[in-house]
Amino acid sequence: MSWNFSTEPEFEEKLEWMRDFVAREIEPMDLVFRKPGDPFDPRSPARKAMAPLKEVVKARGLWACHLGPELGGQGYGQLHLGLMNEILGRSRFAPTVFGTQAPDTGNAEVLARFGTLEQKARYLKPLLDGEIVSCFSMTEPQAGADPGEFSCTAQLDGGEWVIEGEKWFASHADMAEFLIVMCITNPEVAVHAGSTTIIVPRNAPGLEIIRNTAVGPKDEIGSGVHGYLRFNACRVPRANALGEVGEGFKVAQSRLGGGRIHHAMRTVGMLNKAMEMMCERAVSRVTKGERLADKQMVQERIADSYTQITQFRLHVLYAAWLMDQDKGYTHRVRREISAIKAAMPGVLKDVIYRALHLHGSLGMSNETPLMDMWQYVPEMGIVDGPTEVHKVSVARDILRHVAPATGKWPSYFVPDRRAAAQKKFAAYLGEEIMR
Repeated sequence: MSWNFSTEPEFEEKLEWMRDFVAREIEPMDLVFRKPGDPFDPRSPARKAMAPLKEVVKARGLWACHLGPELGGQGYGQLHLGLMNEILGRSRFAPTVFGTQAPDTGNAEVLARFGTLEQKARYLKPLLDGEIVSCFSMTEPQAGADPGEFSCTAQLDGGEWVIEGEKWFASHADMAEFLIVMCITNPEVAVHAGSTTIIVPRNAPGLEIIRNTAVGPKDEIGSGVHGYLRFNACRVPRANALGEVGEGFKVAQSRLGGGRIHHAMRTVGMLNKAMEMMCERAVSRVTKGERLADKQMVQERIADSYTQITQFRLHVLYAAWLMDQDKGYTHRVRREISAIKAAMPGVLKDVIYRALHLHGSLGMSNETPLMDMWQYVPEMGIVDGPTEVHKVSVARDILRHVAPATGKWPSYFVPDRRAAAQKKFAAYLGEEIMR
């Protein structure tokens, strides 16, 4: 096995082009298109502004690179995709311009893997081309993200599924052409065998958007891009089941691995941006007769931030490398992805707060990007599963490989180990030492 932290020169050229393109052409969009749905909503004027940029990306062969060549992508592994997403994390619009926006990427992957020919023809191609938006609807008001507590059901009635129940925080539901909805289809068995994912067109009769929900306190109730949904005897064709009946949990899990790595590396991109702001402020601002950069407490915060970002970045890239080595979402890959997911909100909180604090009142204002970044701190601890769940998953996986002590004392009990060591080296020890 070889270890190497370098990037191939030809791929580094692509990354360098992306850094310049994102900074010059895409990041300015964040300053003028401010609505939560602007990067995704086909009705937003931002979509027209992004259209020529998408063509440039496609001409460069960098569109939807998470997909295999058979679907129009480059088939890059997770390590390469991680390095790309680190750059895309610098702008809300960059993932959409590069055809890698969530939840459409994960939905495209499950359609490609589990969809029928008819489903792929109707939904997959326009989704890959960036012509439509999709939604993945799993979370419920009373259950959160715990599938074992889901109560939204789907029952067959002749040739149709009849869906009853509610879903919560269904991102982009109102602007989506279709939703992939996780439903309980057999409540008599465990959710791993009794749930099914079903494609629901946005205009399906019986699908009601009670209201949209925004992240944070700034927007009015009813705004935002995360839908609170109710299915009132919503009917869709039996053929709309995505994957086998009863395997909804399997379908849902299959879309999470790579997406979590990409999300984490986009967070690294945001952290890098905050670090740049912190450093520029430190060398520019003078107080009490000296630059902030010359004060030891400021130097400590910069050093701590650099260390945390580097540690987190390397852990994410290790998870990406491991996923490439294992060729999928294996048991050991799941452990590392859960670990980086659990670490992400803490790193984000520490670094963004230091940068914000260093800017004083300016950092608290809406005249730097820092308060926008700050709102992602709690969000990162909740989306794609709460931090606590991922920590439990990591701990259980570690502990299941650990054998309990067989005797009265732990295996590392020094008196017992010393006695065994003395016996092992008795020929070299004097009689006095052996007593």
